[in-house]
Order: sequence, then structure tokens, then C-alpha cells
Amino acid sequence: MEQDDLRGLLTQVHTRLASGVALSADDKRLLATVLGDIEKALTTSGAAAPDTSGLESLAVKFEADHPALAGTLRRVVDTLGKAGI
Repeated sequence: MEQDDLRGLLTQVHTRLASGVALSADDKRLLATVLGDIEKALTTSGAAAPDTSGLESLAVKFEADHPALAGTLRRVVDTLGKAGI
């Protein structure tokens, strides 16, 4: 169930990003890397756990300007934690 939850949250992140959220080039690059690592881990058995350390800091940074995106990122971090990733 956690993988389904995580896939749903990743879809929400992609949807919010596609809706025109203005991010710096560095934030976009970091977010794309982390999301790519998570998606790869979901599709590849035995893959190394993704480094999500930047995800929580992005959520904090986005809190004021992009609260919906920040909330979704926090749910991704929580779901990864529950999955032991």
C-alpha cells in the first residue's frame, strides 16, 4: 500500500509542478533528481534507497510561497519514512 500511496503523491508533485509553480533552477534540479531517484527505486527491485535529505529542506523552503507543494513534499517524506526508505 505504501508504494501506491507514494506513487499517488509523486503524481501530485508532478501535477503541482506542471501547474506553473515558479522555482529557481537549483530547486528544480534538486527536486527532479530526488523525484527521479524515488521513481527509479519504486520500479527497480533491490535498488539503493534514494537520498531524500534535500526533500525535507525543499518543503521548508516552499512553505511560504508554495504551501500546497510543500505539504505534498512532506507527505512524500513521511511515506518514505514509513516504508523504511
